[in-house]
Amino acid sequence: MQTELVDKKRWISQARFLHALNYCMLLPGPEAQQLATYIGWLLHKTWGGVVAGALFVLPSIFILWGLSFVYAAYGNLPWIAAIFYGLKPAVMAIVAVAVVRIGRKALKNEVMWALAALAFVAIYFFKVPFPLIILSAGIVGFFGGQRWRSKFNLLTGHSNAGGASVLDDETESPPHTHPSLAGAARVALTWITLWVVPLIVIGLWLGRQHTLFREGIFFSKAAVVTFGGAYAVLPYVAQQALFHYGWLKPGQMMDGLGLAETTPGPLIMVLQFVGFMGGWQHPLGLSPLVAATIGALLTTWVTFTPCFLWIFIGAPYIERLRGNVKLTTALSAITAAVVGVVLNLAVWFALSALFPDHAHLDWFALGLALVALFGMLKWNWDVIPVVLGSGLAGLIYKTLM
Repeated sequence: MQTELVDKKRWISQARFLHALNYCMLLPGPEAQQLATYIGWLLHKTWGGVVAGALFVLPSIFILWGLSFVYAAYGNLPWIAAIFYGLKPAVMAIVAVAVVRIGRKALKNEVMWALAALAFVAIYFFKVPFPLIILSAGIVGFFGGQRWRSKFNLLTGHSNAGGASVLDDETESPPHTHPSLAGAARVALTWITLWVVPLIVIGLWLGRQHTLFREGIFFSKAAVVTFGGAYAVLPYVAQQALFHYGWLKPGQMMDGLGLAETTPGPLIMVLQFVGFMGGWQHPLGLSPLVAATIGALLTTWVTFTPCFLWIFIGAPYIERLRGNVKLTTALSAITAAVVGVVLNLAVWFALSALFPDHAHLDWFALGLALVALFGMLKWNWDVIPVVLGSGLAGLIYKTLM
């Protein structure tokens, strides 16, 4: 999104992009989809946000449904495993490139480097929760900016080099971004209604103890209390789905994660797989396919609908604070901390992809990762060809082995 929206299309300036990103990082749920919604709303009002946020996940809904059906009906397929094998090094490289590109823009002095390093150490070695890292960085930036403004006030700047953005730093926020209590009330009523009506219908139709209703309630709670993106959500969901509700069998969560990695859209789409398998394995009076389909769609609905609520209510107030020096210094520190958090994700991927048995280095995976990494950094390869090519390379390699 950084590459496409800021560098290539120039729809939004770097400072505005980071301002929106840091707000989305503070919200529960998938920040990538929320960021797409925010930018769509900023450029094209409410319908722009709806279109951007919905189309961000719509393709993966259909693709993941198809892959989930094949998985549930026909079992594990060797060719899918081979594609996953090639995909993991590519994903590792993609995350590493994100670290480099965000780091180049955010880590402009020794203070920002120190914050990034501390964030990495905190989350990787001490397992400090992601929200606590972000909150701590914000506090450091807020008070540090009052004492050393030149070290922290880094998000204010000019439009990108090479040409102005459609919405650059100097442009006033559009009129539709101005906050109002009446507007916030309308937004809350609309999106809370859209959120809960499907749950009420399922509850009245099938009862409160049915798998589908319990899935809807559980994933609604998860949408409110889980911060930090997909990798913060997964341990919580896996524990509940496996051991509390029994929707999944051991090993199926990791299979679902692999399926979600092959689809476009945010990785948190793995929750749709959980909803599908819960309905398939516990249909309770419905056919497995019908229960699984409803479970998948309901899970996706209650996961992403709250995101529109958070954006459309909060974004006008966040836009109003843009340019506030104290907020800007806090967000600069948060951006630096995010670099450390994303580096943690890159290391996690690297260990998983390069040492699959936790002992021996996979030389093919290392070579594939290096090719993808240098291709994206030096020759600006796009992500989609990298993903497709790496999956194909993994399939060919495993076929010839």
